[in-house]
Amino acid sequence: MGEKRGELALLFCLALLPLLSHGADMPLGSTLTPGSNSAAWTSPNSTFSLSFTASPTSPSLFVAAITYAGGVPVWSAGAGAAVDSGGSLRLSSTGDLQLVNGSGAVLWSSNTGGLGVSAAAVQESGNLVLKNATATLWQSFDHPTDTVVMSQNFTSGMNLTSGSYVFAVDKSSGNLTLKWSSGGTTVTYFNKGYNTTFTGNKTLSAPTLTMQTNGIVSLTDGQLASPVVVAYSSNYGESGDMMRFVRLDGDGNFRAYSAARGSNAPAEQWSAVADQCQVFGYCGNMGVCSYNGTSPVCGCPSLNFELADASNPRQGCKRKVDLANCPGNSTMLELDNTQFLTYPPEITTEQFFVGITACRLNCLSGGSCVASTALSDGSGLCFLKVSNFVSAYQSAALPSTSFVKVCFPTQPNPPPSSATAARTTSGLRGWVVAVVVLGVVAGLVLCEWALWWWFCRHSPKYGPASAQYALLEYASGAPVQFSYRELHRSTKGFKEKLGAGGFGAVYRAVLANRTVAAVKQLEGIEQGEKQFRMEVATISSTHHLNLVRLIGFCSEGRHRLLVYEFMKNGSLDAFLFGADANKMAWPARFAVAVGTARGITYLHEECRDCIVHCDIKPENILLDDQFNAKVSDFGLAKLVNPKDHRHRTLTSVRGTRGYLAPEWLANLPITAKSDVYSYGMVLLEIVSGRRNFDVSEDTGRKKFSVWAYEEYEKGNVFGIIDRNLLPGEDVDMAQVERALQVSFWCIQEQPAQRPSMGKVVQMLEGITDLERPPPPKSSDSFLSTTTGTTGSGVSTSMVSTVASSAAPIAPTTSPNLEQEMALGRSTSAEFAEFAVASG
Repeated sequence: MGEKRGELALLFCLALLPLLSHGADMPLGSTLTPGSNSAAWTSPNSTFSLSFTASPTSPSLFVAAITYAGGVPVWSAGAGAAVDSGGSLRLSSTGDLQLVNGSGAVLWSSNTGGLGVSAAAVQESGNLVLKNATATLWQSFDHPTDTVVMSQNFTSGMNLTSGSYVFAVDKSSGNLTLKWSSGGTTVTYFNKGYNTTFTGNKTLSAPTLTMQTNGIVSLTDGQLASPVVVAYSSNYGESGDMMRFVRLDGDGNFRAYSAARGSNAPAEQWSAVADQCQVFGYCGNMGVCSYNGTSPVCGCPSLNFELADASNPRQGCKRKVDLANCPGNSTMLELDNTQFLTYPPEITTEQFFVGITACRLNCLSGGSCVASTALSDGSGLCFLKVSNFVSAYQSAALPSTSFVKVCFPTQPNPPPSSATAARTTSGLRGWVVAVVVLGVVAGLVLCEWALWWWFCRHSPKYGPASAQYALLEYASGAPVQFSYRELHRSTKGFKEKLGAGGFGAVYRAVLANRTVAAVKQLEGIEQGEKQFRMEVATISSTHHLNLVRLIGFCSEGRHRLLVYEFMKNGSLDAFLFGADANKMAWPARFAVAVGTARGITYLHEECRDCIVHCDIKPENILLDDQFNAKVSDFGLAKLVNPKDHRHRTLTSVRGTRGYLAPEWLANLPITAKSDVYSYGMVLLEIVSGRRNFDVSEDTGRKKFSVWAYEEYEKGNVFGIIDRNLLPGEDVDMAQVERALQVSFWCIQEQPAQRPSMGKVVQMLEGITDLERPPPPKSSDSFLSTTTGTTGSGVSTSMVSTVASSAAPIAPTTSPNLEQEMALGRSTSAEFAEFAVASG
């Protein structure tokens, strides 16, 4: 009887053995093996489990991984090291957790042998711990592979790895960094800081990244007063039986996900790199990334190349004929709208300021150069790639031309249409089915469009001005169309006003993707839908480092809004005349002056059609977070009643007295030289820190530009310069004097005497010698040289009379005059008053 009971007890224990791994500690000697019969080590509620799963690269190999309920992997032993069917994961008798191949070779170890480990356990958080009776001696949370889950702290010094990609948090700044590393070469293609409260004058102590249960990715540190939000998941705030995590994916992007319990298909909620093609190496060496609809695709630069792996385009391309096999017979293949990705300080890239032709020839003659990119954004930058690994991006929105070295002759890729036509089909039946389906779909679309058009034409909500046009087919990179409802929501009902100008008010907005933007509500727009869209397309086609980028627009009913990139430091006037007037040193001011000149030069000389700004003033010169100057409101003058040139002129000058060229007041044609005059006035303000139309006892109640020239002639430059700059030791007086000379040339009363903006840039940079400028004159002097009356029938004697007797005029034009201007007409007295105010 006793023997029988002993046998039953033994059988009972054997039956319970497979269940001991469910939430229990794994004692020394415990082993996991591949195969369905091997029990997993699980957390107490079976939320996470450690077991062998099939390797994503080969079904005959296995990876020891912790997975969330449903099969989503969050950690792997040896960062994904794979073993054969004879392999195992074992907790040795010495307390060392080892991944062993079938041959007995140890592929990975926790290196905890002899530390007193007595057991292993998978916790409900997804953390694998090795411990003794009182303490945790090792944990997987301290050794992440490619994923960070909720309640896990990812601190500086840790890395996430996936293939050639590495993610880390910079210790000193807290910046998130993404790097590509291979063959001894490392490229940092993402380095972004989210902490706007940290001044940077001291380093962080231990910045830590966490994924919160509500979907916020945050950064904490002892130096920070509160957590910094890195990202909001798109399903932020949603609750339920789900797991949230961030992961460095194999494509080099860092993303946030959520996964429902029991599901092996996590949903993407946020990505660090919005444009996948900007991930270095995404398409392999010599691969070119582009978009097919919304998905990135990889291809080769030309038919001179072939895929390195025909089954996987992401493995890059190789030359059909190696350069070593055609010495002296190589040439440069031109690639339009293509850029070989460059992320300074990349040591495999050489940078020059040359033209497109020189950029091509420099690479062709350079023995180590394999490719080059010339930017067409007005900067003149040329990048020579001297690395054995290069990565390219092609898009119609990229203002650049690239060249790649190949053996002669070049064999460009065929146009997409030709490639499509060359493809064979599966038979005539497929064509018939496709034609029928497309015909039905087209018919339904036409019916829906007709109903929509009829509704818009007859809806009282839109009225007679609501003639809607079909959406223009914009190329890649064109502005996004927003609905009025979207912009109303993103601006919180247009509550946070950033400023206002002659074209309308500007409001702060947070778009759906958490991007901060500036929304301008246009006023006085009488154009039809089609023409408005055409003008918006023109504005969006301008790409320059010193121009504010247009993100999108809204054209809905009578609403006309433009969405621009947000400039953190606001406009220049605040740093010249406002509370921050003492915060901009001379080097920053001079850089703003040169950057502004470059931006206007691009509008005048480098666009397909010359764009005259018509409203150059400090309020329209914005500053990004690095204090780079960006010109705004360009191209808007044509949006306001373009059929009436005089009306457009008078409407666009409201609030900008002091910057108007004399020919504007004489009702003469407006040219690019009118912008030069306005820029000259702004340049004088940058040096002096004073409004050019201010009249004070300091200037002897003279017009400021006239007084400044007189002081310059006396050699009293210190009397002109902003007093906030004088105590500083970083004021380059040679630059100051050069800037003053350029400003005096720009504000000459005769347009022919003013330099072009391209010449202005050369003069400021010291490339062109400067002659002594003649003295600037007042506007009435210019008016007296015209036909005796202004274009509006104003007698020049009347202008002179008013000019000599009128007291200084307040910056705001009289309401009656402004109303007359809005109607496109002005009386003699009003025009004379306006001439005095501006001249």
